[in-house]
Amino acid sequence: MKIILLQDVKSLGKRGEIKEVSDGYARNFLFPKKLAQMATPEIVKKTEAQEKQRVEKEKEEIGKKKKLAESLQGKKFTIKAKDKKGKLFGSITAKQISEKLAENGFVIWEKCLNIAKPIKELGEHKIKIDLGDGIATEFDLIVEKE
Repeated sequence: MKIILLQDVKSLGKRGEIKEVSDGYARNFLFPKKLAQMATPEIVKKTEAQEKQRVEKEKEEIGKKKKLAESLQGKKFTIKAKDKKGKLFGSITAKQISEKLAENGFVIWEKCLNIAKPIKELGEHKIKIDLGDGIATEFDLIVEKE
Protein backbone atom coordinates (compact mmCIF):
# COMPACT_ATOMS: atom_id res chain seq x y z
CA MET A 1 0.00 0.00 0.00
CA LYS A 2 1.27 3.48 -0.86
CA ILE A 3 1.18 5.99 1.98
CA ILE A 4 2.29 9.55 2.67
CA LEU A 5 3.98 10.15 6.00
CA LEU A 6 2.40 12.90 8.09
CA GLN A 7 5.24 12.83 10.63
CA ASP A 8 8.80 11.52 10.79
CA VAL A 9 8.74 7.77 11.51
CA LYS A 10 11.93 6.15 12.75
CA SER A 11 13.27 3.51 10.35
CA LEU A 12 10.64 4.40 7.71
CA GLY A 13 11.09 7.98 6.54
CA LYS A 14 10.53 11.68 6.99
CA ARG A 15 7.37 13.77 6.87
CA GLY A 16 5.97 14.20 3.36
CA GLU A 17 7.69 11.16 1.84
CA ILE A 18 5.70 8.62 -0.16
CA LYS A 19 6.43 5.03 0.90
CA GLU A 20 5.28 1.54 0.05
CA VAL A 21 4.38 -0.45 3.21
CA SER A 22 2.41 -3.57 4.02
CA ASP A 23 -1.35 -3.20 4.42
CA GLY A 24 -1.29 -4.45 8.00
CA TYR A 25 1.45 -2.03 9.09
CA ALA A 26 -0.46 0.88 7.57
CA ARG A 27 -3.91 -0.06 8.95
CA ASN A 28 -2.83 -1.29 12.38
CA PHE A 29 -0.02 1.13 13.25
CA LEU A 30 0.44 4.15 10.97
CA PHE A 31 -3.19 5.18 10.36
CA PRO A 32 -4.48 4.85 13.97
CA LYS A 33 -1.55 6.91 15.30
CA LYS A 34 -2.05 9.53 12.56
CA LEU A 35 1.51 9.00 11.31
CA ALA A 36 0.45 8.48 7.70
CA GLN A 37 -2.44 8.55 5.26
CA MET A 38 -3.25 6.69 2.08
CA ALA A 39 -1.53 8.13 -1.00
CA THR A 40 -4.35 9.13 -3.36
CA PRO A 41 -3.48 11.04 -6.57
CA GLU A 42 -4.94 14.32 -5.17
CA ILE A 43 -2.98 14.03 -1.93
CA VAL A 44 0.22 13.18 -3.83
CA LYS A 45 -0.18 16.34 -5.96
CA LYS A 46 -0.82 18.44 -2.87
CA THR A 47 2.20 16.97 -1.07
CA GLU A 48 4.46 17.57 -4.07
CA ALA A 49 3.30 21.21 -4.25
CA GLN A 50 4.01 21.67 -0.53
CA GLU A 51 7.46 20.12 -0.94
CA LYS A 52 8.22 22.47 -3.83
CA GLN A 53 7.21 25.48 -1.69
CA ARG A 54 9.37 24.23 1.17
CA VAL A 55 12.41 23.86 -1.10
CA GLU A 56 11.92 27.38 -2.51
CA LYS A 57 11.59 28.82 0.98
CA GLU A 58 14.74 26.97 2.08
CA LYS A 59 16.68 28.38 -0.91
CA GLU A 60 15.47 31.88 0.00
CA GLU A 61 16.61 31.43 3.61
CA ILE A 62 20.06 30.25 2.47
CA GLY A 63 20.31 33.29 0.21
CA LYS A 64 19.51 35.58 3.16
CA LYS A 65 22.14 33.86 5.30
CA LYS A 66 24.79 34.25 2.58
CA LYS A 67 23.95 37.94 2.19
CA LEU A 68 24.20 38.45 5.97
CA ALA A 69 27.54 36.62 6.09
CA GLU A 70 28.93 38.76 3.26
CA SER A 71 27.78 41.98 4.95
CA LEU A 72 29.44 40.97 8.26
CA GLN A 73 32.73 39.82 6.71
CA GLY A 74 35.58 42.13 7.73
CA LYS A 75 33.41 44.48 9.82
CA LYS A 76 34.67 45.88 13.12
CA PHE A 77 32.51 46.50 16.16
CA THR A 78 33.55 48.22 19.37
CA ILE A 79 32.38 47.46 22.91
CA LYS A 80 33.48 49.60 25.84
CA ALA A 81 34.09 47.98 29.22
CA LYS A 82 35.63 48.82 32.60
CA ASP A 83 39.14 47.54 33.11
CA LYS A 84 42.05 47.41 35.52
CA LYS A 85 45.54 47.07 34.03
CA GLY A 86 44.30 45.63 30.73
CA LYS A 87 42.00 43.05 32.37
CA LEU A 88 38.24 43.54 32.35
CA PHE A 89 35.94 43.63 35.34
CA GLY A 90 33.70 40.73 34.37
CA SER A 91 33.80 39.63 30.75
CA ILE A 92 32.24 40.18 27.34
CA THR A 93 29.75 37.40 26.61
CA ALA A 94 27.93 36.19 23.52
CA LYS A 95 24.79 37.99 24.73
CA GLN A 96 26.57 41.36 24.82
CA ILE A 97 28.06 40.78 21.38
CA SER A 98 24.65 39.80 20.00
CA GLU A 99 23.16 43.00 21.46
CA LYS A 100 25.94 45.09 19.89
CA LEU A 101 25.29 43.49 16.50
CA ALA A 102 21.55 44.17 16.88
CA GLU A 103 22.30 47.86 17.57
CA ASN A 104 24.05 47.92 14.18
CA GLY A 105 21.21 46.16 12.35
CA PHE A 106 22.52 42.58 12.36
CA VAL A 107 20.19 40.18 14.14
CA ILE A 108 22.28 37.16 15.19
CA TRP A 109 21.34 34.56 17.79
CA GLU A 110 23.78 34.09 20.64
CA LYS A 111 24.01 30.39 19.75
CA CYS A 112 25.46 31.28 16.34
CA LEU A 113 28.44 33.08 17.88
CA ASN A 114 31.41 30.76 18.34
CA ILE A 115 33.28 32.06 21.34
CA ALA A 116 35.52 29.51 23.04
CA LYS A 117 35.53 31.44 26.32
CA PRO A 118 34.24 34.82 27.49
CA ILE A 119 36.47 37.75 26.50
CA LYS A 120 38.34 39.14 29.53
CA GLU A 121 40.99 41.37 27.94
CA LEU A 122 41.11 44.67 26.09
CA GLY A 123 42.08 44.62 22.42
CA GLU A 124 40.95 43.12 19.16
CA HIS A 125 39.31 39.70 19.01
CA LYS A 126 38.14 37.61 16.03
CA ILE A 127 34.57 36.40 16.47
CA LYS A 128 33.32 33.53 14.31
CA ILE A 129 29.67 33.15 13.37
CA ASP A 130 28.07 29.92 12.15
CA LEU A 131 24.74 30.70 10.47
CA GLY A 132 23.96 27.06 9.65
CA ASP A 133 23.72 25.34 6.26
CA GLY A 134 27.51 25.50 5.98
CA ILE A 135 27.54 29.31 5.99
CA ALA A 136 30.05 30.91 8.33
CA THR A 137 31.89 34.22 8.62
CA GLU A 138 33.91 36.23 11.11
CA PHE A 139 34.31 39.82 12.21
CA ASP A 140 36.56 41.83 14.53
CA LEU A 141 35.42 42.87 17.99
CA ILE A 142 37.38 45.65 19.59
CA VAL A 143 37.16 45.93 23.38
CA GLU A 144 38.12 49.41 24.64
CA LYS A 145 38.35 51.15 28.01
CA GLU A 146 35.16 52.76 29.19
